[in-house]
Amino acid sequence: METKTGCVCPQSPKHNMSALDQQTGGNHYKDMKIQPVEFIHANSIPYFEGNVIKYVCRHKAKNGRQDLEKARHYIDLLLELEYNGG
Repeated sequence: METKTGCVCPQSPKHNMSALDQQTGGNHYKDMKIQPVEFIHANSIPYFEGNVIKYVCRHKAKNGRQDLEKARHYIDLLLELEYNGG
């Protein structure tokens, strides 16, 4: 494959893999039967709601309480922005 600079680079095996098979920073999503991103995308779930799903799904495998606090923060944002403070 030739890049913009003219360099010829061999095609990496990663180019043939699905992006869902790759994860940076752990495997807390890859180990799930349905990854949160697949569910969020398939259901056209908006950004804030998607983050709530993502953080709740991963809290036990990644950052524990911190991820639940992040999910709560996105819920608080939804309450404030969508329901005038709840």
